[in-house]
Amino acid sequence: MPASNTFAIGHQDIVEAAGRLEGVAVRTPLLENALLNGRVGGRVLLKPEVLQRSGSFKFRGAFNRLSQLTPEERRGGVVAWSSGNHAQGVAAAAALLGIPAVIVMPGDAPALKIANTRGYGAEVVLYDRWTESREDIANAIARERGAATVPPYDHPQIMAGQGTVGLEIAAQVQAIGAVPDDVIAPCSGGGLMSGVATAVRHAFPDTRLWAAEPAGFDDVARSLAAGERVENAGGQSSICDALLTPTPGALTFPVMKDTLSGSLAVTDAEVKAAMAYAFTVLKLVVEPGGVVGLAAVLTGKLPAAGRTVVVVLSGGNVDPATFTGALASS
Repeated sequence: MPASNTFAIGHQDIVEAAGRLEGVAVRTPLLENALLNGRVGGRVLLKPEVLQRSGSFKFRGAFNRLSQLTPEERRGGVVAWSSGNHAQGVAAAAALLGIPAVIVMPGDAPALKIANTRGYGAEVVLYDRWTESREDIANAIARERGAATVPPYDHPQIMAGQGTVGLEIAAQVQAIGAVPDDVIAPCSGGGLMSGVATAVRHAFPDTRLWAAEPAGFDDVARSLAAGERVENAGGQSSICDALLTPTPGALTFPVMKDTLSGSLAVTDAEVKAAMAYAFTVLKLVVEPGGVVGLAAVLTGKLPAAGRTVVVVLSGGNVDPATFTGALASS
């Protein structure tokens, strides 16, 4: 996929991805809530990808990748690896396109995400995230079956598909006559963040772009500070199961390094409070990893007073026990 700059993707790649997703992906709305605005003293515009097909933004990149496979590649099927949201996105896209799918998922992934992935018709292979390599397992399956791989973030077609979130944001804020001072999105490997940053920067070059991460898994923040990709330390845990990638992607990080103003880390307690706020005030069910950007705004880590801030709520696939636990602790 040719890009219009030196990075893995350019704005035109995202525009073309939007064409493939037209009529297939949900064009999620941009929501505003007076109570939230009053709390932070600014204007907050929410992009709820919880309403997206398969419950998260991941469907966008998955469909963009799978829709470009050759007939021969489609016959061989696809294999992907994911803690849950990419798994469901690939499984849903594969079902729509009639492509066999195998998904390698950690055994400790939320039961809801595993069940939903199987529900779309995909074969699920479980592994131990602490002792086994999901990439090695997936690549072995791909070789054995002649399947095409669908990486969770570090692929131009995946990045371009996720970038359609930013393309929609740009069009939607322009439609209401707004100019975003800040845009913040959850970040792990960087597929969503690099795509959103590329699209938003094209329309609003002065907008500040922020990643949001779980505390202890702030590899993007530390990589930006170091000027190179660094890894998270082992042995840590977080409620944000969707954001536990050890290091930014080789393709996504150069984009983030060039575009981001920084990355903000939030604690599990702050995440639970944001989940409860989203449910009780915004009437939205958001999973832990999907709410980290809102948590950064609610805690003031990203000041919103007197500013217009766009927050991506990236997914809503959360187990009932985890969700009720967040409500009870807040």
